[in-house]
Amino acid sequence: MLPDEDGVAAWLRYGALPAEQAAAYSIKTVTVLGSHDETSPVASAVRELVDGVSKILGVTVSLTSDTSSLSTSIVVAIREDYLAAGNTLSASATDFLDHTDGYWVDPQKTLILGSDARGVLYGAFAYLSQLAQGTLSSTPFGSRPRAPVRWINQWDNMDGTIERGYGGRSLFFEGGRVVEDLSRVKEYARLMASIGLNGIVINNVNANPSLLSEECLSQGVKRVADTMRPYGVRIGLALNFDTPRTLGGLETSDPLDAGVVAWWGETTKRIYNHVPDMLGFTIKANSEGQPGPLSYGRTLAEGANMFAKALAPFGGFVFYRAFVYDHHLREDNPKNDRANAAVDFFAHLDDAFDDNVVVQVKFGPIDFQVREPVSPLLARLKRTKAVIEFMVAQEYMGQQSHAVYLAPEWKTILDFDMRVDGRPSLVRDILSPDGPFGWPVTGYTAVVNVGRDTTWLGHHLAMANLYAYGRLAWSPEAGARDLLDEWTRLTWGTDPVVVETVGNLLMDSWPAYEAHSGNLGIQTLCDILYTHYGPSPASQDGNGWGQWTRADQHGLGMDRTVATGTGFSGQYHPEVASLYENIETTPDDLLLWFHHVPYTHVLKSGKTVIQHFYDAHYEGAATVQTYPGRWEALRGKVDNARFEHVGFKLRYQAGHALVWRDSVCRFYHALSGIDDDKKRVGHYTHRIPLATASANVALEGYSPVDARLPEAASNGKAVQTDKDVPGKVTITVDVPQGTYDVAVNYFDTSVGRASYTISLNDKQIGEWSGNLQDRLGHDFSEYLDGHSATRVYFRGISLQKGDVLTIVGQPDKEERAPLDYVSLLPEGIVD
Repeated sequence: MLPDEDGVAAWLRYGALPAEQAAAYSIKTVTVLGSHDETSPVASAVRELVDGVSKILGVTVSLTSDTSSLSTSIVVAIREDYLAAGNTLSASATDFLDHTDGYWVDPQKTLILGSDARGVLYGAFAYLSQLAQGTLSSTPFGSRPRAPVRWINQWDNMDGTIERGYGGRSLFFEGGRVVEDLSRVKEYARLMASIGLNGIVINNVNANPSLLSEECLSQGVKRVADTMRPYGVRIGLALNFDTPRTLGGLETSDPLDAGVVAWWGETTKRIYNHVPDMLGFTIKANSEGQPGPLSYGRTLAEGANMFAKALAPFGGFVFYRAFVYDHHLREDNPKNDRANAAVDFFAHLDDAFDDNVVVQVKFGPIDFQVREPVSPLLARLKRTKAVIEFMVAQEYMGQQSHAVYLAPEWKTILDFDMRVDGRPSLVRDILSPDGPFGWPVTGYTAVVNVGRDTTWLGHHLAMANLYAYGRLAWSPEAGARDLLDEWTRLTWGTDPVVVETVGNLLMDSWPAYEAHSGNLGIQTLCDILYTHYGPSPASQDGNGWGQWTRADQHGLGMDRTVATGTGFSGQYHPEVASLYENIETTPDDLLLWFHHVPYTHVLKSGKTVIQHFYDAHYEGAATVQTYPGRWEALRGKVDNARFEHVGFKLRYQAGHALVWRDSVCRFYHALSGIDDDKKRVGHYTHRIPLATASANVALEGYSPVDARLPEAASNGKAVQTDKDVPGKVTITVDVPQGTYDVAVNYFDTSVGRASYTISLNDKQIGEWSGNLQDRLGHDFSEYLDGHSATRVYFRGISLQKGDVLTIVGQPDKEERAPLDYVSLLPEGIVD
C-alpha cells in the first residue's frame, strides 16, 4: 500500500523513480561554482537538487566544492562564474543565457547554468521536474520566459480570511498582523519558483490601510519578503486609494493635492526602507464602490501617476487594475454595457500614463466567466504597458468544490488573434517584449487563493490550475494537455493509467462545466447577487451589476453590435469587429455574448438555441456523472488519503451538476414555454418529490416550504421539519423488484448541521449529516437554493413493490433537515 500524503508537497513531492530507471544515474554530489550566500536563489537551487535527487533516485547526495570528480556531480553555476572558470558556451546555450531568468541544462555533463541567480534556480527545477517524471532529455535543453512579469495576486485579508478563499485561512495574515510562523509561506515560494513565478502581491486588492503601519511593515511585511526572496520571488502590496485620509489623517486623498502627494512619497520611502526590492503597488480604484481619482474629478491616469512618481526613485511599478465600472447601471437603457467599461475608461488615456504604470487587464471584459471573448483593451493600449489577469481561484467556476481545469479556457484567450492593424497579433505575443507593442514590462498576473489547508486550494485536483498558470506565464505556447500530464506525473506518479485517467477527466472538466452552467457565451449562470456558486439564471438580470443576459419570454443574449446594440464589438480592431458584428460569422460559443436572439434561432449545428441549452446541460451533467467511476479505477494506484479526498469531492460534484442541469433547464423552460424535444425537462421518471401530495408519501413532523429559487427544487418546494424536533418521511415503494441506487436530494445550508437516517422496512440502510460546510470550502448559503441543494446515494439496494423507505431528519439550529426528492434508480441509470 502506498503511504498517505497530505498534499503540502504538491508537485514537489519528488516521488522515487522505479529502481531500474534510477540505476541509470550515478549522481553523488552537487558542485556549485562561485560564491553565493544562503539568501541567494543559487543556494536554494543547490538545496533543492540535493534533496530532490536524493528522493528521486533513492541515494545520498551531498554538496561539495571538490571539482576533481565532476563525472558524478551536478555542476551548478551562473553563466559568468562558469566562464570565469575557463569554460566556453555553445551558441545554443548563449541563446537562452543572454536573457533574464534563462537557463541551460546539459544532462550529459550534468550541468545546470543560469543567466542569473534566478535562472540557476529555474534550471534546477526544470532538471528535477524531468528527472522525477522519468522524461529527462538525453540532449541539452534550455528555456527563457516569454515575459518578465509572472505574478500572483493574493486576495488575503489581514484578519486571516481570504476573499474567495476555499482552502483555509491566510498563509500571511491573522488577527490584523502578519503571522509568526512563515514556514508555509516558504513552501509557497518554492512552489512558485518551480513553475517560474517571480512576484506576488500578498494582500487583497480591497486593501486594509493598516497594512502600511510601521509595526506591520517592520515586523511583518519585511519578514515575508525575506522568506520568499531566496526563491527569486519578490513581493508587492495592494493599496487602498483612500489611505491618506483613513490612515494618514488627511482631509482628502485627491491625487493632485500636494499634501497627498507628499504623504504617498514618505509612505513609499518607508516601505522601501524595509523591503528594498519591493515590486511596487497594485491599485483597485473607482470600482465596486471603491474610492479613486474619479471621486475627486481627476483622471485615472492622474491617479496612477501619483503612485508612479512615488515609486520611480526605487524602480517600482504601479499595476493599475482596469476593473473600473459602474455597478449601478440602468438595464432599461439598451446602450448600457459593463463590457464596454475597460476601453471606455482607459483607451483614450494611452499617452497619459507615466512610464512605470502598467494597466492590469482581466482576460475578458466582465469577470472571469466560464467563457468570454478577449478583452479588447489588450489591443488598444499601444503605448501604455499592460499585463493580463487570470483567476486560479474558481470564483465563478465551482469554487474548488468542482474540479474544473482552466488551462484550456486560458488557451482560447492566449491563442486568439487580435489582428492589430491587420497583422497577426496573438494575445500571447502582445504580452511579450518581443510583441507588436514592444512593452518592456508586460506579462501575467493571476488571482490565487491558496490557504493553510494541506491541499493549498481545497481540492487536490485544483492544483493543476496553479501549475498550469505558472507554466503558461513562462511559456504561453505550451499545450494544456501537455502541462496537465506533467502535473499529474509529478503529483500522482508516473503510472501511465493514472496519467491517462487524470488527464482525460480534467480535460473533460471545463467543457462539461460550461455545458451545464451556461453555454453559447451566456456567461456562468450562477447567483451573482449572493455567493457566485450555485445556479440562479434569474439573478443575472434586473440589477445594476451589468452581467446581463436580457432573457425574457421571447429570447436571450446581449446585443453588443455597433449597428443595433451596445457597440462593444466595435472596440476590437476591424477584422475582429466584423467577425463579431455579423451573426453569421460569430462563433456559436459566443453567440449570446454578442447577439440577442429568439429561443428558436437556429445554430450552425442545426439545433435551436433552446434545444441546444437543454441538450448541453444534460450532456455536461452526464459527463460529470462519470467522474466518480473514473476516479474509482485508480484505487490502489494513488495513496488512500488523497484518493478518498478527491473521490468525495467528485461524488459531490456529480450530484451538484444535476442541480445545475435541472435548475437552468427548468428556468428557461418556464420562461420560454418551449418544451424539450426529448421530453426530459420537467419529466423525471424515477423521482418522488416529497412536497407534492401523493398516496405513496406520508409526512410526520415535516411540512412543505418554498425554495428561495423556485427552479432549485421540485415544483419550487421542499419539505422541512416543523420545529426543532425530528421529522419523518415515509415512502411506499412502487417499482418492479430489482436492485436500485437510492438517491436523496436535500439542502445542506450554513445555518446548522442536521442529521438523517434512511431505513428500508424498518432496517437502517444508511445515515448522513448536513455538514458539508465542514468538508467543502466554497461559499455556503443559508437558504434552500441552488447553492445548498445536493445529493447523497445509497447504492445496490434491493427493492420491490410495497417496500417502505423511511427518512428521519433531525434538525440542528436553523437547519431543519430539509429534503427535496428521492430517486429510485435502476443500476446504471442517472435521472
